[in-house]
Amino acid sequence: MPSKKALIRRPGPRLADGLVTHIERAEVDAELAVEQWEAYGEALREHGWETIEVDPADDCPDAVFVEDTVVMYKNVALISRPGAESRRAETAAVEEAVASLGCSVNWIWEPGTLDGGDVLKIGDMIYVGRGGRTNAAGVQQLRAAFEPLGARVVSVPVTKVLHLKTAVTALPDGTVVGHIPMMDTPSLFGRFLPVPEESGAHVVLLGGNKLLMAASAPKTAELYASLGYEPVVVDISEFEKLEGCVTCLSVRLRELYT
Repeated sequence: MPSKKALIRRPGPRLADGLVTHIERAEVDAELAVEQWEAYGEALREHGWETIEVDPADDCPDAVFVEDTVVMYKNVALISRPGAESRRAETAAVEEAVASLGCSVNWIWEPGTLDGGDVLKIGDMIYVGRGGRTNAAGVQQLRAAFEPLGARVVSVPVTKVLHLKTAVTALPDGTVVGHIPMMDTPSLFGRFLPVPEESGAHVVLLGGNKLLMAASAPKTAELYASLGYEPVVVDISEFEKLEGCVTCLSVRLRELYT
């Protein structure tokens, strides 16, 4: 049976100091961020996911964006080496968490850099954004870890946004969704659906026809509903101020051996 476990990590006291690269810095309401994070976790649990809280990393402002620290493929966890040096201390507790769940653990090594937010998996196809946070050596090491397990890895240029999944994610049928102004090469994706709002490009597949997505994309929610999907909307405005989205606030572990 597929597993439905999700790693999450509570926002730390230095959240407002998180990195921003492609947007103007805005003031973050730390108390509201915690409320939004709790509601995000509750939305996962309400749809059958077991949330596993990774130990906090209070000295790391960006630690709440736990997806960047590890990439899962089948039962293998590839611990990242974040492209921003200030984020590298985030990975230790995540490694402990996935190891405790029985995952086989591999690592990205210097000179490779890889952020989990640059990795989009669609079945056995893995798209990896190569840009500001993930370099060629990181892509090569991910390929070496996962292609022997049956994955096909495709490198995608990323220059307009922080991570690949800032620009695109995918629907349950494998259709890639994205906001074209944020994309470098839409033609790389076979089945592609443009969406009218930047944050509408970010969906977490909750199971069945349910899509977790941000409240900041109401037009895209209407589009998905017209296609037969059920949007599950959460407000993550404080994390969007730090270039965060619904995907990067959790790591979904769907294929653990049980």
